[in-house]
Parts: sequence; structure tokens; C-alpha cells
Amino acid sequence: MSETKNPQLTPELYDYVLAHNPPLNAVQRELVDTTHARLADVAGLQTAEEQGPLLAFLVRLTGARQIVEVGTFTGFSTLSMAQALPADGRVIACDVSEEWTAVGREHWAKAGVADRIDLRIAPAVETLKALPGGQWIDLVFLDADKDSYTAYWEELVPRMSPGGLLVVDNTLFHGEVVDKDATGSARAIQEFNDHVRADDRVDDVLLTVADGLTLARKK
Repeated sequence: MSETKNPQLTPELYDYVLAHNPPLNAVQRELVDTTHARLADVAGLQTAEEQGPLLAFLVRLTGARQIVEVGTFTGFSTLSMAQALPADGRVIACDVSEEWTAVGREHWAKAGVADRIDLRIAPAVETLKALPGGQWIDLVFLDADKDSYTAYWEELVPRMSPGGLLVVDNTLFHGEVVDKDATGSARAIQEFNDHVRADDRVDDVLLTVADGLTLARKK
């Protein structure tokens, strides 16, 4: 059995990680705080704070210009990626909630990047099916309903540009992926992870970042 080198992530160690990552800017911080104030019951749906700088880093690293996000919630991840884009870049953001994304719209405007974000309110599979064909997407961030991950994947991978990057959140699903009797979303993530591993269209790694983060590069 392999031995982990990961230390236990105590609150003190997590604070240390945040302190040694690029700090959130004023609008990002306000968006995070507003989410917790207005939507306390569901604020856990927000992308982990350390993933904002990571997503911005990946946008800059890949030189992405065309991004698709599946699952926007209040738009923290969207804002982080949009701010890292060049002026002519675009994020197509897919969600089903006008209420949640209204928080994002407010803060995207404050940050001056609203013109880089194309928010589409509809079931994401419908939005993805309606996207142009061809290989044009540079980066994907997938953080939506887990039962549909494989369906989203199959719409996105054929549209990825060669070398394009897919970033998929929650692929450890609170540790439940090791449960042989998993059901519901945990079972869906197990099946998704197996699907990605078997997909010869991509190179992929599963990382212990936040609740599990899969990175996959289109060949």
C-alpha cells in the first residue's frame, strides 16, 4: 500500500497555505464574504479560496482565451479566471440559478470584467450541446452537479483545442470515492474518475487539492 506524504490539513496549516498564495483582491474578497452573508446555507458550494489563484495561474500558464465553466454558483471561480484573461478572452459560464449568479454579476461588473463573461442560464448539457463544433476551447472548469459530469465531459472533450486543459473539481467527493458501496453523487464521481482514466484522448492526473482536483490535457 502506498504511503501518503500529505500532512494533515489543520486549520493552522490551511491558514499558512492561504497566506503563502497570492491574496484575493478586494472584489474577490467581497464576493466571498457576500456569498457567506447572503447565502449562508449553501455557501459551501463556493470554490475553495485557494482555487481562485490556482485557476488564474492555469489561465495564464496555458495562455487560454476561450474558457467554458460548468457550474458558476456566485461566480468566484469565474471572476478569478476572467481577471487572468487577456482583454479579448471570454468565459462562457453555465448555471441554472439567476439568484446565485446575480451575486457574481454584481462583482464581475465591479471588477471591470463583465464583458469577458457570457453567462448562460439553462441546463448545462443543453448549453454545451449548442456550442459550436470544432476544437476551440482552451480551458474548462467543471464544478457542477456530479451525476452529470460524464455527460459534460463528453460534450467538452471533442471541443477542446489540442493541449487544452480540463480542470474538474470534487473528484475525491469528501473521501467517499473509496467507498465500495457508494451511491448517488459519490458513485457518479467514481464512475467519472474511471471514465477519465480510460479516456485515451487526454493525459490526466488526480490531485489532492481541496476536495480533489483532476487536471486533463487534450492530446
